[in-house]
Formats: sequence, structure tokens, C-alpha cells
Amino acid sequence: MTTTTAPRNPVRAAQDSATMLGRNLRRTLHSPDTMIMTIAVPVLILLMFVYVFGGAMKVSGNYVDYVVPGILLMCAGFGSATTAVSVCTDLHNGIVDRFRTMAVGRAALLTGHVAESVLRNVVTTAIVILVAVALGFRPTTDPVRWLGVLGVVVVFVLALSWIAAALGVLAPNPEAANGFTFAFMFLPYVSSAFVPPETMPAWLRGFARYQPVTPVNETVRGLLMGTPVGNNALLAIAWCAGIGLTGYACATVLFRRRTTD
Repeated sequence: MTTTTAPRNPVRAAQDSATMLGRNLRRTLHSPDTMIMTIAVPVLILLMFVYVFGGAMKVSGNYVDYVVPGILLMCAGFGSATTAVSVCTDLHNGIVDRFRTMAVGRAALLTGHVAESVLRNVVTTAIVILVAVALGFRPTTDPVRWLGVLGVVVVFVLALSWIAAALGVLAPNPEAANGFTFAFMFLPYVSSAFVPPETMPAWLRGFARYQPVTPVNETVRGLLMGTPVGNNALLAIAWCAGIGLTGYACATVLFRRRTTD
């Protein structure tokens, strides 16, 4: 088996990554069930929390304004988790072995999956925001803060996508890869996304306050609703950078080992 192992210049590496990105986007467009599930699940959760649980939630202001940032992060979690399945599927159906016989940089295979995840999640995030506006969500923000929201969401998705890519390489099959990403969907529930941590039991409160989703959520909420962000933005970027770099390092090392003859 031949493969490209020599270092590639940045321009060629970017071209390879763009090629893999285009390939993954086309595959997503030919698999509408992926997009439907990525959008439908967060929208259904939004409807459930607003109309089923919203009346019982005690927060300042309208509950829909409080819960939308958390739904956006949950949307990012669902969307990023599919990266693990996609990477694992490629490893199992033989397409990676075929790419290795071509003049394609090894790193581009993973980068293409991660870049596709970011673009797909930006689209689904926009759709969820439009649905939330239709339900009464009224952000009090400006164009600069909207760009800030986009930046935080992109960094969050990027971090989760690299972790998902690592899990996809590690998983023995696509079904296991899907199970490995369960935490992506679970963490927002135990954060400030849906209820204030102060309302939780004491033994859970500390975890809810200091786990990575809470500062990211509070940063997005502050930018959307004009509330103070404080040091949450720095904590959010630090968490995302740490998670993303860890995921990138693990994904590349595991992928290299798995695809070495």
C-alpha cells in the first residue's frame, strides 16, 4: 500500500482539505436524513422546553430568551457528534485505503470532516435561531455581538468536532462511534443551559458551574441578551482551545497509527 507521507506545503494541504470538504458536503447533501436529524432534534427539544416545561421554569424574563443559547449548544453537540460516525464509516468501508493510494495528504481526510461539521452546524444554528424567533425569542444585540456569537459557536463546534473525529478513529464500528458521543448531548443538561445551577442540588451544582458548557453558554447568552459576560468569554475560549487541541492531537496520532501499514 502506498501513501503520502512526505510533508506537504500549506497551499497543497489546504487544497487537499478543500477537496475532502467538498466530498463530505456532497455526501451530506445526498444523505438528507443527517441534516433532518441534526435540525429536528434541537427544534423538538426547543419546543418541548418552551411549551411543556417553560411555564414551570423560574428565570428572569421570558424562558424562551433564557433557553435558546443552550439549545444552540445542544444543536452544536448533535451536529458535531455525527463527525465520529462519518470518520468511522470511512475507515470501515475502505475509502480511506483508496485515498491513501492517491496524492492526498493524510491530515486532509480528518480536516475535511471537521470543516464540513463546522459549515453544517453554522447552517443548522441559523435555522434553529429563526425557529426560536418565530416562538418569541427576542435577542437584544447588535451586529458586532452577533459576530461574537458566531465566533463562539464556531470555536465550540470546532472543538467538539475534533474530539468526535478522535472518537471516530478509536471506535471499532460506526454504532460504537455513535455511542461514544453520548456525552455531547448530555453535558448541556447539566449546565446553565436550561435552568440556573443555583436550583440544582448542592452535589451537582459545582459540576454544573465549572464544566465547559456553562461558560460557553453564559457567553452566548450574554452576547445575545446584552447581559454581562464577565470572565465567561475567556473561560469559554480556554475550554474550547483545550478540548480542540486535545481532540486534534488524539485524532491525528490515532489516525496515523490506524492507517500505517
